[in-house]
Amino acid sequence: MEKTLSKKSLVNVLGVVYVHTKTSDGGDLYLTRFAELYEEHFDITNWYEKNWFDKHKIRLKGTSSVYRVPTKEVKGKSLDLVVKNCRVGEDVPLDTHTLEEFCDAEFNSPWEEFSLVTEMRENTYGPKEMRVNTQRPMAIYVPPEKMQLWQSGRSREKINRIRAKHPGIDLDILKQYKLIYEWIKGKNLIEVFELINVDSAELVSHLKKINYKGIGDLNKKGYLVADMKPEHIIISEENTERIKEIGSAQDIDAPSKQIEFLYQLLNDGNYSVIDYELLSRTPEHEDAVKSSRRHSYLDDQLNRFTPTPLPSHLSYKEIFGVPYIYGHAESTGGRLWVVGKNAHLFDYFLPERWRKTPSIRLSFSKEVFYTITKDNIHLVWKTSRVGEMHNMEENGSYNPKIRQFGINSPFEEFAIAHELNQIGISCVYVRAIYMTGSAKIEPSTDMRKYESHKSILDPEGNPILQENYNYITIRGYYNGPDQWVAEHSDALYAPIDLYKAAYRGIIDESECQKLLNEVKDKLKKAGYDGSLLKTNDLLLAIDDKEYIMKNDSGKPEVIICNFELIWKVTAPASSQ
Repeated sequence: MEKTLSKKSLVNVLGVVYVHTKTSDGGDLYLTRFAELYEEHFDITNWYEKNWFDKHKIRLKGTSSVYRVPTKEVKGKSLDLVVKNCRVGEDVPLDTHTLEEFCDAEFNSPWEEFSLVTEMRENTYGPKEMRVNTQRPMAIYVPPEKMQLWQSGRSREKINRIRAKHPGIDLDILKQYKLIYEWIKGKNLIEVFELINVDSAELVSHLKKINYKGIGDLNKKGYLVADMKPEHIIISEENTERIKEIGSAQDIDAPSKQIEFLYQLLNDGNYSVIDYELLSRTPEHEDAVKSSRRHSYLDDQLNRFTPTPLPSHLSYKEIFGVPYIYGHAESTGGRLWVVGKNAHLFDYFLPERWRKTPSIRLSFSKEVFYTITKDNIHLVWKTSRVGEMHNMEENGSYNPKIRQFGINSPFEEFAIAHELNQIGISCVYVRAIYMTGSAKIEPSTDMRKYESHKSILDPEGNPILQENYNYITIRGYYNGPDQWVAEHSDALYAPIDLYKAAYRGIIDESECQKLLNEVKDKLKKAGYDGSLLKTNDLLLAIDDKEYIMKNDSGKPEVIICNFELIWKVTAPASSQ
């Protein structure tokens, strides 16, 4: 594949490859493989031009913002499209019964929705002889305008709740995403039964039975739809005409024959399911996918410094001696640097894989959170404090070391961790750096790092460190050395910082201070100033019996987990 084609580029988001182009209005258009043959039809002037759209759109029954609209004719052909606004971030309006069963249901992001629909179409899970027919996902269009919050329909309470759990992470709540599907010619179940002469009680009975049939078929294929309803089941135009023909015959048994034919269609899988904003995997399917993804991830991490072919949407960049795979986080407009040379690792760190998963705050004073991602990967993420002049002294004054050196940038932190690990001083594994897509609110007070980094550019020519954006550092949740973890599926170690280890009696206070001082001495000999490290900046790894992981010398292995206040000041003592 070519890197770019005129102003087009190929991007891969959650396993789906898109052709990305900027639209004439300054928006973004992402075409799937199904839409590539009809690229001109998806030029926004051919379907979204205001007069055309307003004149030709047909709002679908039972919806507020889902429309059927034809494109203008291009080379003698017009396409029928379904255009809907993505409702990610909005409250899910479910009835009481459904709410009890799917209390955690949330609308999919556009990228998650297209990924799940594509996966379902590929028929890789469940009985091979079964297939769930869907609409073809064609394109995602992101208009350039940002809405006011009241226009978005998204819950301020929900957004604030997510922001409180995930400070500094861009949710793009004011962006609009339009999902475009191919129209399926046919009728939904409600419309089909308008052709069959049955009383209301029998109608309700059949609709419930068929709806449960659809739910059952989805479950067998490993999927759930939280709001499955008869309107989501489509019978093709050809089969609808056949049902109509049976009903038009002068036959007293016509309704029963129509229903018999309908059930035969359903039993043979001759129907389609539409509406995927609440589509998800069953727990069993989700566990299987997570297990597979986690094993692949561990293998790829072991080989993270072995170069792989670069897909067209990713680039390679080395910063302060650390190699990165660089690319865009299309869902937020952010940027992502993943440590290593293995392009397979990039998708694991996209913000939609970890930014909304349940998290545990690890520090009262810093924005540090532990989470298990959607791929079943244990990660710790932290909002970088670069640009801050953090108050470290009880008397209210700034620490002189911070005045002298400043808080490290994410890239400096990763370079320090990378080098320390190489020289035998144990550190947590640094994994990725994410720059949010939206501007941060709080202005920076210490501009030195932005100045010192301004000549270091990303592959697109922009400074890697920009004062208007927040940066999130992502590291591994330390449960043992990478090689060891890859060979063990259970009984892994758990990290605990020195302060908590002493508090819980795993080590005594004197050993806690001794281990802290030993790390500081190691750093000093290696040419680093780690004098501001505290006991909660260092980890021990313990097993389920609270035995401490030891190093080759038989002493507790102490792992550094915070690098924002470690500075390289001299050459290592051994080289002087």
